[in-house]
Order: sequence, then C-alpha cells, then structure tokens
Amino acid sequence: MAFMSYPQLMKKGEKKPKKPPSRFVQMMTKMFLWGMGLLILMIVTVAGSATWVILHFGQGLPSIENLKNYRPPVVTTVYSDDNRKIAEFSEERRIVIPLSQMPKTLIEAFIAAEDSRFFIHKGIDLIGIGRAFLKNIEAGAMVQGGSTITQQVIKSFLLTPERSYRRKIREAILAYRVDNFLTKDEILFLYLNQIYLGHGAYGVEAAAQTFFGKSAKNMNLAECAMLAGLPKAPSSYSPIEHPEKAAERQSYVLRRMTEEGYITDAEAQKALKINLDVGIREEAPSIENAPFYTEHIRRYVEKKYGREMLYKGGLKIYSAVNINMQKIAISELQKGLRTLDKRQGYRGPIKQFTPKQSEEFSKEIQERIAELPLKKGKITQAVVTSVNHRNNIALVQIGEVQGILDLRDVRWAKKPNPNSPNARRSGEVLRTGDLILVMLKEKIEGKNTWRVALEQTPEVQGGMLCVETHTGMVKAMVGGRDYHKTQFNRATQSRRQPGSSFKPIIYAAALDKGYTPATELLDNAMVYKGANSGKDWKPKNYDRKFYGPILLRQALAKSRNLPTIRILEDIGIDYAIKYANRLGILSPLGKDLSLALGSSGVSLLELVVAYSVFVNQGELVEPVFITKIIDRDGNILEEHKPVHQQAIEQSTAYLVTSILESVVKEGTARRILALKRPAAGKTGTTNNLNDAWFVGFTPDYVTGTWVGFDKEQPLGRDETGGKAAAPIWLSFMKRILADLPERPFEIPEGVVFSKIDAETGLLPTFETQRTLFECFKEGSAPARNVNRTIPTMTETAEDFFKSNM
Repeated sequence: MAFMSYPQLMKKGEKKPKKPPSRFVQMMTKMFLWGMGLLILMIVTVAGSATWVILHFGQGLPSIENLKNYRPPVVTTVYSDDNRKIAEFSEERRIVIPLSQMPKTLIEAFIAAEDSRFFIHKGIDLIGIGRAFLKNIEAGAMVQGGSTITQQVIKSFLLTPERSYRRKIREAILAYRVDNFLTKDEILFLYLNQIYLGHGAYGVEAAAQTFFGKSAKNMNLAECAMLAGLPKAPSSYSPIEHPEKAAERQSYVLRRMTEEGYITDAEAQKALKINLDVGIREEAPSIENAPFYTEHIRRYVEKKYGREMLYKGGLKIYSAVNINMQKIAISELQKGLRTLDKRQGYRGPIKQFTPKQSEEFSKEIQERIAELPLKKGKITQAVVTSVNHRNNIALVQIGEVQGILDLRDVRWAKKPNPNSPNARRSGEVLRTGDLILVMLKEKIEGKNTWRVALEQTPEVQGGMLCVETHTGMVKAMVGGRDYHKTQFNRATQSRRQPGSSFKPIIYAAALDKGYTPATELLDNAMVYKGANSGKDWKPKNYDRKFYGPILLRQALAKSRNLPTIRILEDIGIDYAIKYANRLGILSPLGKDLSLALGSSGVSLLELVVAYSVFVNQGELVEPVFITKIIDRDGNILEEHKPVHQQAIEQSTAYLVTSILESVVKEGTARRILALKRPAAGKTGTTNNLNDAWFVGFTPDYVTGTWVGFDKEQPLGRDETGGKAAAPIWLSFMKRILADLPERPFEIPEGVVFSKIDAETGLLPTFETQRTLFECFKEGSAPARNVNRTIPTMTETAEDFFKSNM
C-alpha cells in the first residue's frame, strides 16, 4: 500500500489543524496572564486593605445624623425699648444666618481660597491634595493645605483637633459620608456659620459685625475677600492686629477668585484699592450705656433658665430700658457725685513724678490716646509741667498734647480734704510733677492744645432708678458710679436707711386711719424711757427745734420728726408695716417707733415702686425690666405687660401726692421748683448724714436718687437729701421731660376741697388771719360749726375749680 500524505489522510470536511503559537506569543501570553493576576491581586489587596481601614478606623466614628439639626451655641441678645441691641451674652459669639443672607461673592471667596473643587469632589479632593503638595514643594513652605471645606466641617463638629494619621483617616471617612449625606449647600451653611474668624467671632455674620460694623449681606467684595483670608490663621491674619498680613491674604483670595473665574482682574484691582474701615465694633455696648441694667437682666435669666440657656441658647431679650434716658442718668449721677465730692475738698495728686518718670508716663498716655482719641468732656490723667501763680495758669502734659489749666477754676481744691493723706494744707494745690486728673473743656483752634479743668475721682457712691408711671417700665437704672470697678447694684441690691423719704408711707397709712391733711399734730419734746437698748430715747427734729401745734401737711412738707413719731405711735407699728408691704416695701422693717424716721433699710427700687402708688391713684404697678423673652426658635418664653393692683384708695394716693407737692413748693425740696412743672417728692437724710435721698415724681415718671458711701460714713457737713440727692434728680428730670408737655396731677373722684384756717385746720372765723383751700376725702372735711360767724362750704374738686376760675 502506497504511503499517503497528511492531507490525504484527512477526512472529507475536516479542518486543517492550527499551527502552534510561536515562542514569543507564548511568552507574551504568560506575561499578560501573570500581569492580570498581579493586578487582580493588587486590586483585591487594595480593596481588602481599604475595607480593613474603613472597618478598623470607621469603628466608633461619631454619628453624622446631628448635622442635619445644626444647633450651635448662639449669642443671647438684649434689646432696648426701641429694639436697639444693648448687650450680648455668649461663650462663642455666633449669629447663625442662612446662605440666602450671604452675598454670592462671600461664598465664592471662601470656596476659591479654601476649596476650589468643592462642588466636584466627594468630600476628599485627591487632586487638590496633589496640587497642594506640589505647590508646597515649589514654595519651600506650607502655602496650601489639602483639607476640603467638608473636612474642615468634620474637624469642627465631629473630631478633636489632634494631629495624627489615625485622625486624618477617620476625617476622610467621615468627609465622604457627610458629602453623601448632605447637599453642598448644607455643608456650606454649616461651614460658614461655624468657622472661627478671630476676635471672638464665630461665623461670617458675627465676623462682619465685629470687623466692619455691618451685616454680612451688606459686605462688598473687598470685605468678603478679607474675611475669606482669615480661616487659615485668624490671629496671624487679623486685620486689627496685623493689617499688612491681612492685606496680603486678601490679595491672595482675590487672585484665586480671578483664577477660578469668579471675578475679573479689573474687579480684583478695584477691590484692592478700597480703604476698609476695620475695627472692633462694640456690638454689645452695655458697658457704656446700660451696664447695671443688663447685669440685672443677666442675673435674672441665669437664675430662671440656667447658664446653658443664657450663654448658648440664642435668646432674644427685650427690655424696657430707654437708651437716651439711661445715658442721661449715668451722666447726671456722675456729674452730681463729682460736684458733691468737690464740696468736700481736694485729696491731692494721684502721684508725684520725677522728670524722668513724667517723660515715661507721657509716652504711655500717648499710646492710650492712639487707641482712644481725646474728645471734649473726657476725663484723663495728666502731668503738671509748670505752675504760674502770677498768671493763674498751670501747664499739663497729656502724652504729646498740652493742656492749659486756669488756676481760678481750682478754688474748690484749695480746701483740703482732711481724710486724705495726700492733701496739701498750705493751700498750694498744684506742683510740677503732679499726676492729676483733668477734664477736656475745649481744643484751642489750630493747636495741639486743650483747655482743661482739674478733676478728682469721687469716693462717694450713688444710685438712680426711673420708672414710667402708668406702665411700671423701668426706663433707666444706674447702680453705682463706675461699673468697671464694682458691679454691686446700689439701686436693687443695696438696703440703706431711707430716712425721711420713708415718711410719706407713714402719712399715707395715717390718712387711711382717719387723719386728714388738716389734722393738727403736736411738735414738742418727748422721751421714751428705755426705748434705745435700755437707754432713754429723745428724738429730735433735724434742726433741733420744736414748733408746737402743726398741721399734718406742714409736718410732712417740713419733714418734722416728732409729729411723725406720734402718728406711728397712734396708728400702730404693725399696721404701718403691713401698709408698707401693700406699697411694695418687702424688706424686713424694724418693729419700733424709729421706723417713722426711716431706720429700716430698703432698696431704692422698693421706694420708687412705693411712690409710684401715689401718682398712679393708689395702684401698685409691678416694675418691668424685661418685656419679652423669645427663644432661638421664635417661641415666647415669657412676656410682661403692666400689672395693676389697687393697693390703697385713690383719694388717699391723691392726698399724699398733694402733700408731697407742698414738699416741693414750700418744704425741704424747694430747689425742685426749678423744674417749672408739677412735681412731688420727698427728701431723705439719715443720722450723721450717712445717706441722702430724693424720690419724686411727675405725672409721667417716678425717679429715685440715693447718695452715700458703701462703707457708711458722713457725706459731709449739711449734705442732706435736698442738697446732695435732689440736684441730681432735678438735672435728670429736666432733660428727660424737656420735650414732653406739662401736665397736672389727676384728681380722682372722692376728693373735695374746703377752705380752712391755715393755723388750726378748722373752719375759718372772723379772727382767722390766713386761709387756704385744703383737699380732703369726701366726708372728712371740717364740719360746719354753728358758732362760726361766717359761711363756709365744702366743694368737689370740679366745683372748686369752676368757682375759682
């Protein structure tokens, strides 16, 4: 059989076998398979490692759920009666606002400066990290960071600021989760409200108010770029402390905004040329305007709602304070205390300097002036450089500013204060090198020179409180001479003897016990055996005189002690104390006859409230400091409207008011006549002249003033309520009433007027030398006496005024 070839052996229809792959192909195939295996292994390893990292480092991560309910600590704000901000309470000064209230350029500025790929990445920007790495290598320093805005949110809300790889990994995991959980706008909202921007400001709104004195929505491009440059290092780039560095950072932000296409080069250059008015703005000017008032509110809110709510709760507290009246109260109280202090003499210079010390101190003063420029009325320290008695001039140095002091204006200082070790008894007031206080009177035109007057810091204290009559709204309150030195509130916290200013309460109680303004009292000597700690008590009048028979009106108008004691003895001490409680006096009152002379301590607030009952026709109106408190969600926590309670009869209240008008017209407060409008009130002076009071009212306002030392001691010779306290009240009331129309006190029903003998209080006779019309409760006027030889009549107030027109 012949040998057949391979093709011949193939059956019909069979394919020809493939040629075996070449050695090269086989090698490449093997390499590909090995590579794929290695790649799969690497992917599996990386995936496994990533899974392990996520599982390992992801354990115990804080929940991101709460980011949806963003409720950071927010500033509590106090407002005046016209909704002006007067104080803030916070641990972090933050004011949360929505993105809609932020300018678009502000958002773009932060994105350009901090995270240009914010809208592209998923919480972690690997490209941004690489770019920052290369930039830092190129610059040889850390000029860019790789953290995204989302990561910065994580740092602020969820993780501690420690620096470690573990924390960075946890941060990246959380950033990815947050980016998938929140929208980009929600992340921006958190970031721009949470971020710290320096000087106690958290978030862009607080920063805008702090640095520029405006809301974020009103900022221009230059201001937006300035704020956006702060997150990297708020202290280092502070526009207050480091303006040059802040400007460099602002320029960088504007350049980045240009590179990202948010603004044009022209817009950036225009923004760079804007001269920004940067400075710490007092958004809570309570220290200047109403420090004691806002501190009173702070204590109340903290006691009722707790510290957490006060400092982090974002409450809105609306108060009754009137800023203008408050400023006037502070000014007039300080002026009055200085006037009183000068009457007691000069205590001498603060210090005595050598020429070298004077020069060094002048440099210190100049630094202070650079921060707080001099202005008219400012009181500042100065060093005496020369004294020329022949020309009655002394020259003083206030930093680089010269002051001219007229020696004729320091006559008050020639009387040395005997209680001061620095007082010069030779009559020589000033010497070269003296460190003194001066008030700037006026600047001499064209020169760096001021006319000044000698001053000294008073040691005496004082308090003032003003309430709107019919509403009880406390419009002004000053608790001391200087809040910076002591926060003790002498208008509400102090309890001092009111002296004769307590007498109207005793007289009101007597009028409800059957007394009338025409009741004849006896002003003569009396002795109470063993009444004063076992010793005899011999009360006296202030002038140590006795006046015999005296009508009740005159007894109170002239502030006679002895008739008042007789009244209290007659009506009963317990009755008088309960009556005082009805008028709002809640302090413990001593159960002895010295109560008639105001021996028990009360607060200025209590006394003002008691007097308000008289002007309010017998109604006790609760004093209102806070009108409303609203929480951060807009819920009203409390709201206070005037609460009226009839405490005493209307007729009684008017009779007391009428008698207190006599105190002003002919009694111990005659200087109040300078008000030139209806006014009523009572002076108060305690034993040894330790306390001076004047509490008075018009139809519109009730105001009380107290003057004294914290450590009780005499105010000085003849420093009575009429001399030390009433002038302060008068100056204050003149200013707050200047634009109000004059109004008389309203006369209620049940009050009648009758002509009486001014000496006896009875109906007049032909022998009567002087008559007057007196007011009475209806039915209590002197009865017709059949022995009288002239007709008399009792009229209602309306009839009386008609017949005497």
